[in-house]
Amino acid sequence: MSLSARPNQTHDLATVELSVAGMTCANCAARIEKQLNAMPNVEAVVNFAAERAHVRYTEDVAVDDLLATVTKAGYRAHLSTTDTRAAETQRKIIANAEELRRFKISAALTLPLLAQMFVMFGQNSHDDLLPRWLQMAFATPVQFWIGWRFYVGGLNALRGGSGNMDVLVALGTSMAWLLSAVVTVFGLHHQHVYFEASATVITLVLLGKILESRAKAKTTAAIESLIGLQPQTARIERNGELHDVPVASLIPGDVFVVRGGEAVPVDGVIVEGRSALNEAMLTGESLPLSKTIGDKVFAATLNGDGLLRCRATGVGAHTLLAGIIRLVEAAQGSRAPVQRLTDKVAAIFVPVVVFVSLLTLGVGWWWLADFSTALVNAVAVLVIACPCALGLATPTAIMVGSGQGARAGILIRNAEALELAQKITVLAVDKTGTLTEGKPVVTDVIALRDKGLPVGADETPIRGLAASANNFPLPTAGEGPRERGRGNMPVGAGDTPSVNHSTHQTHLLHLAACLEQSATHPLAAAITTRARAENISLTIPSKTINHPGLGIEGEIDGHSVRVGSLKWLTEQGINAPPGTILPTINGSVIAVAQGDELLGLIAVADAIRPSSAAAVARLQAMNIEVVMLTGDNAATARGVADVVGIKRVEAGVLPGDKSATVARLKANGAVVGMVGDGINDAPALAAADVSFAMGAGADVALQAADVTLMKNDLNAVADAIALSAATLAKIRQNLFFAFIFNIVGIPAAAFGLLNPVIAGAAMALSSVTVVSNSLLLRRFRFGK
Repeated sequence: MSLSARPNQTHDLATVELSVAGMTCANCAARIEKQLNAMPNVEAVVNFAAERAHVRYTEDVAVDDLLATVTKAGYRAHLSTTDTRAAETQRKIIANAEELRRFKISAALTLPLLAQMFVMFGQNSHDDLLPRWLQMAFATPVQFWIGWRFYVGGLNALRGGSGNMDVLVALGTSMAWLLSAVVTVFGLHHQHVYFEASATVITLVLLGKILESRAKAKTTAAIESLIGLQPQTARIERNGELHDVPVASLIPGDVFVVRGGEAVPVDGVIVEGRSALNEAMLTGESLPLSKTIGDKVFAATLNGDGLLRCRATGVGAHTLLAGIIRLVEAAQGSRAPVQRLTDKVAAIFVPVVVFVSLLTLGVGWWWLADFSTALVNAVAVLVIACPCALGLATPTAIMVGSGQGARAGILIRNAEALELAQKITVLAVDKTGTLTEGKPVVTDVIALRDKGLPVGADETPIRGLAASANNFPLPTAGEGPRERGRGNMPVGAGDTPSVNHSTHQTHLLHLAACLEQSATHPLAAAITTRARAENISLTIPSKTINHPGLGIEGEIDGHSVRVGSLKWLTEQGINAPPGTILPTINGSVIAVAQGDELLGLIAVADAIRPSSAAAVARLQAMNIEVVMLTGDNAATARGVADVVGIKRVEAGVLPGDKSATVARLKANGAVVGMVGDGINDAPALAAADVSFAMGAGADVALQAADVTLMKNDLNAVADAIALSAATLAKIRQNLFFAFIFNIVGIPAAAFGLLNPVIAGAAMALSSVTVVSNSLLLRRFRFGK
């Protein structure tokens, strides 16, 4: 029963992953899914390729009941967690070894029969090289011992009201064996026997399953590599001594030590030390990040040369790595919309094939007047039909595609997002933190008065700036702030800004920073940071009053001071001195007034990411219209848009109104993607067809969007869209292979153009072809 069908359900939902063994085709997965969904308060999705069931249920459902339901359906299930991965892997190794042993025995018994078939090929004689009783002795163990799994699987499927590949194999090979046994036992020497057909089909199907299993194992390589990143031990500090302990024993608050070259055991914050950490395994960013006291570190990242003491903040299932693993597993277990067609076909596939086989037998017997030939053709129809290839076509491509994305720091929440991303025609992009660094800096400090006198044109560049708004363009990452009176040269990223500026500039920064030091707004932080970089001492203001969205006022050294937007100060009756020409500035402008006098302006701008322009050009080359959404004024927005190459700008849009803007973009049938920080842009992200969370870095809530970008680079959006297109191309190719095998093979078998042995080989090959084609996605290269 679907959880969504019970709107009054108030129970909290829990999620569990089950590892399911014994599935042989997509119909098996459909049957298990049907049985689980028939339980009250349970919603399940079963992935045949991953051999997993993703189950959501309410608190009144016991996990043991879920396992029992799968067992009752005729399959084996185990609870799957990160801690049980090793046991699961061991079980699969043992099962694969047993499968290989059975195949070797089957092959040894089948080869004599197959050799006889090739020797006698083309001969119109009933004389056998091997006595028929010996052929029967070789074929019977293959049919009823090696092939017993097909009878069990087929019976379970029929009891559940459906058919699967086991039904087809068991029915086809049994018909061939039974006819041959009757001919042998009753001594009907004028009739052919087909022991080699039944034995060879079972042997080839086993071979195909072994190859398929090995190929499917490679589709989960990304998950296995992520799990393998987790350190097993940690060096913790307790009572002043260092102890090596299992990572699982750590609790939040424990202080652990990471030496140079070691992996960070759990998430934490640095309390002592400085080093460069390689986070490529989580973010895809190749360059190490320099970190010091107060910075966060994440499990599995590699420490450079420095020694770090850190306090644990996230352990076990609460680390960023564990969250990524859960997200990738959920994506690999989800179902893409394109799979709906194959699900519908798979539901009727086996009954249709059985009907075609019976029709072939009846019509062939009537037309050819030869029962044995008609029977062989009917058997060929049964064994060439392959629902497995249909069931593997979509999930294997999804698994490999989402795994490749995870390696590059592109975390895709579900298969639907992976399929839809390549259809995006309009991409709405938030400015701050997406196109820009998200860290505003002071770019200009402009004083309008000095000792009560208007500032002359030869003392400041006010009039010159008014003539050209681009004299001081928005900085790009790597540039520091600009100052008036220094030849208009930008301060380098590693430089300390000069303090040789005029007294009125220092006074202006002092007043603004004193008021802004208690504020949390990014613009306030930029002003305070600049003042401290200039070694300007700050005092605590009194009688402060905050005006949200407008500014702040208070008293400093007995004088009334207001800092905020120029519009707000103008509304308060504060204007520029007579004859002053206010400059046009790219960026946000903060006005500073003392009493009723406007003292000056401070320009704050957010540095543009160096990669933004190239990323926008790349997206536009993919025929995607890039639209900027921002709450900034039109002039600031236009300045950023011109630098990065965006033509359409929606400025002055408040966070709450961005979702309405996204809805308007979708009005003409466009498929709209939205790129934001995953937190402040949540309503707009929810309104988009495909949402990308970027800009909040590793701290972003992994469920904030359809696609989480661990790397703060707009190029990652283009990479995600390109990966989507490549994955959908593989799915279409897989579906073509799967359908063409059946569309061509079944009629060919019905008309007697395929021997059952050839039909069995073709059936085994179809599944291997589909999985191998999906694995070619591992060659996908990002940034192209």
